Amino acid sequence: MEFSLSEEQKLIIDTTKKFVESELFPHEELVEKTGNLPMDLIKEIQAKAIKTGIYAANIPEEFGGGGLDTLTWLLYEKELGKANYALHWTCVARPSNILCAGTKDQKEKYLKPCIEGKKWDCLAMTEPNAGSDLRGMTASARETTSGDWVLNGTKHFISHADIADFTIAFMASGIEETNKGPKKLITAFFVDKGTPGFNVREGYDNVSHRGYTNSILEFSDVKVPKESILGEVHKGFEVANKWLGATRLQVGATCLGRAERAFNHAIEWAATRQQFGQPIGKFQGTSFKLSDMAMELKAAQLLILEAGWKYDQGIATDLDMAMAKLKASEMLAMVSDEAIQIHGGMGLMTELPLERIWRDARLERIWEGTSEIQRHIISRSLLRPYEN
Repeated sequence: MEFSLSEEQKLIIDTTKKFVESELFPHEELVEKTGNLPMDLIKEIQAKAIKTGIYAANIPEEFGGGGLDTLTWLLYEKELGKANYALHWTCVARPSNILCAGTKDQKEKYLKPCIEGKKWDCLAMTEPNAGSDLRGMTASARETTSGDWVLNGTKHFISHADIADFTIAFMASGIEETNKGPKKLITAFFVDKGTPGFNVREGYDNVSHRGYTNSILEFSDVKVPKESILGEVHKGFEVANKWLGATRLQVGATCLGRAERAFNHAIEWAATRQQFGQPIGKFQGTSFKLSDMAMELKAAQLLILEAGWKYDQGIATDLDMAMAKLKASEMLAMVSDEAIQIHGGMGLMTELPLERIWRDARLERIWEGTSEIQRHIISRSLLRPYEN
């Protein structure tokens, strides 16, 4: 693995860093205090992101996106991750890579306008009784005699569905018998907002990522044509695994960015805050915290970048992805907490971004696979060679 960055990578990182600091940081207070990201502000920042060339950077160049390789994309995500999540996710959007799996017509209808900033997508997998156990989903798709499909069920925790123009809904579409018993087959469907029977309701108030909304999606006899299927019938998980495989690394990379921002605040405070006649960084109780924070941040970054490099080589495993996501998300919790401890009471004041980073950190150990699921993946990978 080559650790030095190319001139192109340095340019992308520098460009993204400057954009985040000049175009996103100034609006964090508004979003944090109101919990709302106004559409006119979204459009304003979006136009600047497109002009700067950092919009839809995750989509392959052949489809009109930025075409960043996975490693460079993660470095880019790290810089974006330093800002309020709603600002960087919505205004510097990354259309879901899974849109690249569509047919020519589907790419024209869904992928192209997302790349151009004219539409937003959302993914609908999670249900009230099917979170980590996605095979337990009850939302269903039934094929009619005419070849169309009828969708029924409820999805929740669906990110930014309120502004999305369409969803990619994963539905149980059949059953297959396996040596471990019956297993649900899953199919993915494009469903446009406004389709009869498809309703998007306001979701739950969330302590993390203010301004980044979640919604409840209801499907009541929603009729969609067979042309709305993404990928193949009963192959929804296969298409998701192929195109969404690096999503856990994206979460980890944004964790790195926020941890680095909190860490830099902690260093500056420790070097300048005077107590008992000297900077608090001189006291072992503080200096050892800084040492541990630096070590954990470095370890998480190495795991993320190694996994990204392996992904580009086609050799990344579930073990690599799980370790990287787990380490980065738990590292962020530790670093943000210690940064507040170093600042004392000031760390909890809204004048600094630390309390926001601390709140936001809690979600990272839950979405895109809980810490427990990541540990299950890791242990299963370690024990598999010994299975009969």
